[in-house]
Amino acid sequence: MTNSPEKPKPLVLVVDDYQDAREMYAEYLEFSGFRVAEAKNGQEALDKAFELVPDVILMDLSLPVMDGWEATRRLKGDERTRHIPVVALTGHALKGHSEDANQAGCDAYVTKPCLPDNLVEQVKKMIARRDAASAS
Repeated sequence: MTNSPEKPKPLVLVVDDYQDAREMYAEYLEFSGFRVAEAKNGQEALDKAFELVPDVILMDLSLPVMDGWEATRRLKGDERTRHIPVVALTGHALKGHSEDANQAGCDAYVTKPCLPDNLVEQVKKMIARRDAASAS
């Protein structure tokens, strides 16, 4: 039996200005089998996304320095990162916000607070969708 190299765990970039939220999401994602990188504002999110090219980005929309809307637009407008699924994380549950998030380039939308299981499920969906798209 040959030992094939193990595929690295998917990398999730968690972008949130609240350290407690970042740590909670990161801990749960790591527990669920993902590698995690963190960013605390939109500019840092761009820098880390270009450097690390994560498999999925969880993007809080209300961020300092550069908000999540603008960061997502820039990620989706750049050839190096446009393929990365972005899941909008927001406390704004208003009807128009999910549409706005989609227009900014977000691939999915999760309202905070959310159960960690729901977040992990969304991340797995985004990776499966991306893998299916790249296979076809």
